Amino acid sequence: MMKQSQNPGTGPGNSLRSRKIESMRRMLNLNAPTARLTSAGLSSAAGGPADSEEPQWKVLIYDRSGQDMISPLLTVKDLRDLGVTLHLPLHSDREPLSDVAAVYFMNPSEENLQRLGRDLAAGLYESYHLNFISPISRSKLEDLAQAAIGGNAVGQISRVVDQYTDFICLEEDLFVLRHHSADSLSYKALNRPDSSDEAMEAMLNEIAGGLFSVCVTLGAVPVIRCPAGNAAEAVAAKLDKKLRDNLRDARNSLFTGGGDSAAQYSFQRPLLLLLDRSLDLATMLHHPWTYQALVHDVLGSRLNRVELPQSGPPSHQQQQQKRTTAYDLLAEEDNFWSAQRGAPFPEVADAVKRNLEKYKQEEEKVGRLKRSMGFDAELDDKTVTDTMSVLNSAMSDLPALLAMKRSLDMHTNVATCLAEKIKARQLDLLFELEEKLLAKQSLDRPLVDVLADPEAGSFEDKLRLLLVAVLSDCPQASGAELDELLSQLNRLASEPSAALSSESGGLVDCAGLLKAAAYLRKWRALSGGGSYYVGGGSGGSGASGSGSGWLGGLSKGGSFLMEGVRNLVLRKHNLPAARIADCLMENRAGQAEVEEYRYFDPKLHRVTDPSQIPRQKQPFQEAIVFVVGGGNYIEYQNLVDLRRTSKSSGVTGAGGGGGGSGGGGRRITYGSTQLVTGCQFLLQLAELGQLT
Repeated sequence: MMKQSQNPGTGPGNSLRSRKIESMRRMLNLNAPTARLTSAGLSSAAGGPADSEEPQWKVLIYDRSGQDMISPLLTVKDLRDLGVTLHLPLHSDREPLSDVAAVYFMNPSEENLQRLGRDLAAGLYESYHLNFISPISRSKLEDLAQAAIGGNAVGQISRVVDQYTDFICLEEDLFVLRHHSADSLSYKALNRPDSSDEAMEAMLNEIAGGLFSVCVTLGAVPVIRCPAGNAAEAVAAKLDKKLRDNLRDARNSLFTGGGDSAAQYSFQRPLLLLLDRSLDLATMLHHPWTYQALVHDVLGSRLNRVELPQSGPPSHQQQQQKRTTAYDLLAEEDNFWSAQRGAPFPEVADAVKRNLEKYKQEEEKVGRLKRSMGFDAELDDKTVTDTMSVLNSAMSDLPALLAMKRSLDMHTNVATCLAEKIKARQLDLLFELEEKLLAKQSLDRPLVDVLADPEAGSFEDKLRLLLVAVLSDCPQASGAELDELLSQLNRLASEPSAALSSESGGLVDCAGLLKAAAYLRKWRALSGGGSYYVGGGSGGSGASGSGSGWLGGLSKGGSFLMEGVRNLVLRKHNLPAARIADCLMENRAGQAEVEEYRYFDPKLHRVTDPSQIPRQKQPFQEAIVFVVGGGNYIEYQNLVDLRRTSKSSGVTGAGGGGGGSGGGGRRITYGSTQLVTGCQFLLQLAELGQLT
């Protein structure tokens, strides 16, 4: 039985995502050293070329959690390069392959272990390399041994490894703990009034275990800060204990194994900031305006993939099934997505227009080249030589041109679909109103008029707007005024068509959603008010009316697709998570907001009194901001913006791109128990309202 220790590295390739990819590659190389991921690409761990040796061919067997962890990191081509000829779900009917090694990647659940035992008894594969996402307990390991003995397969089990990879990495600086069955760690699950102590303890242990895996993957022991008196503090205490227990056993510690000596003896430790979702509920309901956040909230992207409905008349076979086209949104493979995913939507449309014009110019060059190669007239030697020179240049540029076309086609389709949704639901209007509400600015239009407007969003959109107004202490959404607004929405909910699709595939009664307002009223009464945005709001000049000026170039078939969407300007603002992270990273004294935050240092074994723990005085250059109870891309992008605008960072970043560690400045990684859309969070609040 082995524990897979991660080798801490240094440099720009030492992001959480690159470390996780390296861990997955090592596992698929049968836990032998393999090519490491660097800023320049893949290089051999031994110093030679990455493809110097033929890989050992194998099959990959995974459960649902393992699939969620691998799919955002490795493509089918990557798997093939690593020798994986076949990858199949654990709980599927599989044919025996008695001369092939099998790599299992799964959680050590009872159901999974029982299926593994049946595979061993059936002798499906030549050898078994068992990799558990989270550590397998001794009792389950003994059960597995009994199953191997019963199946006469003890000699076929080559290795059993605890991988400590119990999280999903979506970006260089973004991770979540769960996607499949994420409701088990949701805000609703953590705040249910009927949860038993045993269920709550299991959830907290699961979150602490996921964060422990993050620390092992990074090869770093962080300093932990958190507010007192909520779930974040309970998770911090459990994680602190897990780290201390592991560090006490020097021979088996996951943080003192091999690796780069420069990293092992580095004095730069990361800050792990644990926050409770209750710190900021408004951000979870706020309508987004940046590209990546809109794709997630409006189009429902999952694990870096979005599915759009196909256009055109369906065939007979397509009529029998849902017609969609899937697009992978990967920053490392798509320069446009990397640069524009954090940009406001109007800037994305401008960027699509510029790239379309650039592509047309390149296409015209190719057309001129084709015309110049006609052989109707006699060509002299000089003309032929010049033509061949141009042809060679064009051929070398062709792969990049084709990649640009694929990217443009994808983002034109995605932007067009988003524009249609924005216009149909008037999301630009809702975003502007919510920005002003959270910035404590006066509204150009009374809330009662917006809620009465049949074109101003769906019932769900109106309710999200109203709840943001409640959370921002808007005078129009308090007391008797709030009762009147809720009555107005209740009348809308009573209409026969008042239902919306839920994430589970069924329909949700809009009247039931109003329970979310009742829950928030009780929550506000108990928790009191709070300031969310600092310096936010789009302001009176933030809207420029019709978007025809900036959307003229984004066309399909000559018709303008996105006219009428307002060109709103994003103003700089700090959400609570970014504001607190900035304060704690700078170690600024005298900040009342974080004065009472708990301080844990797992490396100080002998200090038991928290008040006696010596605190680091220098600023932190790296931080992990983790929200217990769910997060979203609005909060993630706000932390990316904080890193870019930080005085300590030397990153200037073009466009409105997303994450990355960047340069030699500060690195901020964002994580949460799950990523949820505004609709999903609204449903959670409504279900809590029904329970309270």
